[in-house]
Parts: sequence; structure tokens; C-alpha cells
Amino acid sequence: MSTTARIQIVACPTCGTKNRVDPTRQAVCGKCRSPLAVEVSPLIVTDQNFAAEVEKSPLPVLIDFWAAWCGPCRMVAPVIEQLAKELSGKVRVGKLDVDANQATAGRFRVQSIPSLLIFKDGKEVDRVVGAQSKEAILQRLQVYL
Repeated sequence: MSTTARIQIVACPTCGTKNRVDPTRQAVCGKCRSPLAVEVSPLIVTDQNFAAEVEKSPLPVLIDFWAAWCGPCRMVAPVIEQLAKELSGKVRVGKLDVDANQATAGRFRVQSIPSLLIFKDGKEVDRVVGAQSKEAILQRLQVYL
């Protein structure tokens, strides 16, 4: 997935200027510098875009390794959505479907899902396995912010 595929056009509520915005990052108007409300959702990470989106990210990255058939993964999904919105501009939050992206899941030896891997400077620095509360995930992330 290329970066341009995620770009949204958002009109500034203050001055009306149309801005190109990456929904995975916090945005401000290019003209008046007012904050822009952008619908932020987790980044979809794949075998193909993992290096570009995770390993080369200037921000820490939280990746949810999940599968559609996994009940605990479905329980954690709303928390991942919330974290993507709340941590926009501070942490990149993404989801990687282990069934569709077996090379990356194998590379990181993901044997249990959900597994939340935290990357900083392109390297795995922490891992949370199993369904966890939002507070528990945030506590693990705080070290890397």
C-alpha cells in the first residue's frame, strides 16, 4: 500500500483551506495552522509494506498481529482503534493479518495471537501477547514515547 493511497483531503474548519492529510498522523492546516479533524484508523501492514511503514518509521510503532477467526483478536480490535486515534502523531498503530502475511509473522516468530509488537527505530523492543486492557498496552508503550 502506498502512502498516497491513504491521503485524505480535509477542509480546515477555521479558514476553509483544503489540505492533503495522512490519516495516520496528526494534522494542522497548512495556511492557518489550526488542528484538522482527520479520521485516524490503524495502518494496514502487509509483508510488502512492512519495511516502509514500520522499519523506516520515525515514530514508535505498535503492530497488532491478528487473524479474523481469533476471538481474543476481535476483543482487542476496538482498543487498537482507540489507540490509533489517541496516539496519532506520537505512535503509529497498525494491524497485520497473520493469515495473509505469513512471511512477516514468521520472521517475528508470532506463535500466539493477538500479539502486539512495539518497534522503535525499526527494531522490535517489546511484545505483549494475549488480550490486554487499554491501560496495560499504554503502560508498555509509555517507555518508548
